Amino acid sequence: MSATPVYLDYNATALVRPEVLAAVTAVLTDGGNASAIHALGRKARARIETARAQVAALVGADSQAVIFSSGGTESNGQGLASAIAAGCERLIVGATEHPCILEAAVASGLPVKMLPVDANGVILPGKLSELLRAPGKAAVAIHHANNESGVIQPIAAAARLVREVGGWLHVDAVQSAGKIAVDMRALGADSLTLSAHKLGGPQGVGALVMGEGRAAVAVIHGAGQERGLRGGTENVAGITGFGVAAELSFQALAQVEAHRGWRDAAQMIVTAHGATVIGLGADRLPNTLFMAVADWDSPQQVITLDLAGIMVSAGSACSSGKTKPSRAILATGRADLATGGVRASGGWATTEADWTAFALAWSTAYDRQRERAADRNRKVA
Repeated sequence: MSATPVYLDYNATALVRPEVLAAVTAVLTDGGNASAIHALGRKARARIETARAQVAALVGADSQAVIFSSGGTESNGQGLASAIAAGCERLIVGATEHPCILEAAVASGLPVKMLPVDANGVILPGKLSELLRAPGKAAVAIHHANNESGVIQPIAAAARLVREVGGWLHVDAVQSAGKIAVDMRALGADSLTLSAHKLGGPQGVGALVMGEGRAAVAVIHGAGQERGLRGGTENVAGITGFGVAAELSFQALAQVEAHRGWRDAAQMIVTAHGATVIGLGADRLPNTLFMAVADWDSPQQVITLDLAGIMVSAGSACSSGKTKPSRAILATGRADLATGGVRASGGWATTEADWTAFALAWSTAYDRQRERAADRNRKVA
C-alpha cells in the first residue's frame, strides 16, 4: 500500500487549491448579496466582476461574454438552448460527448445525429461535412477534450466547416481549460463551457462563454442576475473561487505539460503488463491516461487500487452491481475493452512519484489477477 494516499482523479474533480480555499473563506466570512447597494453588496459585486475577468482571460474572451452558472452541465444546456433560439433546427453531437450534452440534445425535441469518431476517438471531419450538408441549420456540439481519454478534438477545423454553412458550434471545454491553452477566438466556438472544480476551484459553479456576435438565452429565470441570463442569488463565494482557480490555472499551463513525461513513463509500465491505452495515436491532454483490459472489470480495478492507497476512476459507471460499458471506448470500436477501462488523471498537486506509484500498483495487481484466473482455469480443466 502506498505510504501516502495518491489522488489521480483530477478529471473527475480537482483538489481545491489552498489559494481558492482562502478566497472562498474570506467571502463567506464577509457575507453580502451582490444585488445589494450597501458596502458589502458592492464588495460582493466587485468580487464577481473580478472573477468574470479572470475566467474570461483563461479562454481569451471578453469578460462580458461570461455567464456564471451552477456548473458545466447547466452551461452546456444553456449553450444548446441559445443555439436553438438562434434558429438551429437540428443537432449534431459527437459520439463521445458527455452525457449531459447528449441528453440535452435529445430533450430539445429536435432531430439529433451522432458524429462518429475514428479508432482513437477523434471526430471525422469528412463525416461532419456530410452531416452539415443536410437541410436545416445545425447546432454542432463537440467537446475540446474527452473526459475519459483526454483525446483532443480538431475544434478549429470543425468550426470552419460549421461556419461555412451558417451553423453554431458549441464546445464543452470543461476538461481542456487549465490543462492546455484554450483560446475561444482561435477555436472559433460560438459558445463554450467551463467548470470551476476541474481547475481546483469549488464544486457547483461553472460558466457559459459566448462567442462574438452570439447571444445567450435564459434557462433559469429570476430577478435579473447575470444581465438577465441566469436568475438566482449569485454564488459569490463559488464564483470568487472559480476566478482564483482560473487565474492560477492560466499561470501554470506550462507546469501541466510536465505531466506528459510522467504520464508516458507510467504508460510504458502498464502497457508492458498488458494494458491498452485508449486514444494512444491521438493528441491527448498531458495529465490523462485512459487504459483498459478485457479480463478485469473497471470497478474491481478501482477498488483494488483504492485498497492500495491509489485513487483513480473507472472508465465506465457502475450501476446496480453491473459494469456499464464506456461510451468513449465503444465509439472507437473496441467493445472487448469497454467494461475494463481505468482513468488516471493528475493535477496541480500531483508528483512524478504519484504516477509511478499508480503504474506499479496497477501492474502488480493485474499480474495477480491473471495468476488467479489461470489457477481457476487449471482447476476447471
